[in-house]
Amino acid sequence: HHPAIHITAALSDRPDPAPATSTASRSGLQSFAMSQSSLTPAQLDHLRKHDTPTVCNAIELFNVRPRNTGYMDKRIQACFPEFKPMVGYATTATFRSFAPARGDAYASIDKQVETFAHVPGSPIVVFQDIDDPAAAATFGEIMCSTYKAFGSVGLITSGAGRDLDQVRAIGFPAFTNGAICAHGYCHTPSLQVPVHVGGIDIHPGDLLHGDCNGVSTIPHQIADQVADVCDGFVAAEAILLNYLRSGPPTIAGMKAARAEYKAMIDKVVTQIKA
Repeated sequence: HHPAIHITAALSDRPDPAPATSTASRSGLQSFAMSQSSLTPAQLDHLRKHDTPTVCNAIELFNVRPRNTGYMDKRIQACFPEFKPMVGYATTATFRSFAPARGDAYASIDKQVETFAHVPGSPIVVFQDIDDPAAAATFGEIMCSTYKAFGSVGLITSGAGRDLDQVRAIGFPAFTNGAICAHGYCHTPSLQVPVHVGGIDIHPGDLLHGDCNGVSTIPHQIADQVADVCDGFVAAEAILLNYLRSGPPTIAGMKAARAEYKAMIDKVVTQIKA
C-alpha cells in the first residue's frame, strides 16, 4: 500500500514541467518562515475548537478580502468528515503519476519532510496534481504515516488518494478530489512552490483550516484574532438558535432575536476596528 520507487531514464510525451528535485533553498525557506506571523500552540488549539464555516464567517467580519475568495471549491472534499478540524501551515508540492519520473522518483520525500521545519507551526502537506485528470493516487498509507511521524497534521491534494481505511485508522486528515486504487508513476517534480488547489493559490506557510465542510485559508494579518472573533460569532448565533429551539416561534419574537444577534455582531465588528 505505498507508492513504488521508479528509476528510469525514459522520456515521456508529457514531460515534467520542472526538474524532479526542484526545491527552494534552505536559506530561502528559513527567511520565508520568519516572515510569517506564527500562532502559539494555544492559539492553534483555539482555532481547532471551531468549524471551518465559523472561521469563514469570522474572516468576513474583518473585510480583508472579497467574500468569494480564500477558500477551496467543492472539488476538495474531506476523506474523513467525522474528524475534528485540521489547522496548520502549508508545505507545498506538485505531483505527477501519468508518466515515469526522470531519476529517483521519491528521493524528494526526504527533502519534503525537511521543509516541515521551515513553516511557522504544524505542517499540512498540500499537493497540486499536474495531471488532468488525475492519473493515480497522490498518497497512500506509507506516505501519510511518514508525514504524520514527522509532525504533519494533514494533507490536501487536488488529485486522488488511496488506502483510505488505513489512513483513517492512523487519524490523519486528508482532503482529495476522489479516490484511485493505484499509484501509477507517482513522483514529486517540485517542492515549496505556489500551487493551485481547489480554485485558489496556496503558498508555502499559508495558514489553513479544514473540516467536513471544506478548506479555507486564514490571512496572516488577522490570524491571531480569528479564534476570539469566532467565539463572539458563535455566541451571537446562539441567540437566534436558542430562540428558534425554545418553543413555537413568532415573527415578532424572531425579529427581536435577530436584532439582538445583530447588536452582538456589531459589537464584535467594533472591537475588530478598535
